Amino acid sequence: MTTPTYSTTGRQPHVFVPPPVEAAVAPPPQLPDPPIYRELMRTWADRGRMLPGRHDPEWTRLAEPWRGHGRFSVSPAPRGGGR
Repeated sequence: MTTPTYSTTGRQPHVFVPPPVEAAVAPPPQLPDPPIYRELMRTWADRGRMLPGRHDPEWTRLAEPWRGHGRFSVSPAPRGGGR
């Protein structure tokens, strides 16, 4: 018997196994917000405040990575200047 000079394992085919039936059940429909919350959301929106699930440009600006000293002033005092 001869020994092969190459790998016999290679790439194995992937077998798709469907998830159990319980996992495929859709979640129950989401009920509408109670009127008090709808009114609160309307009031916040009218005042330009951030709303859950909505894009907020101010938050995007504040959360972006800091890019150096261009937007902030630097103290003229030397480092470790004993203030």
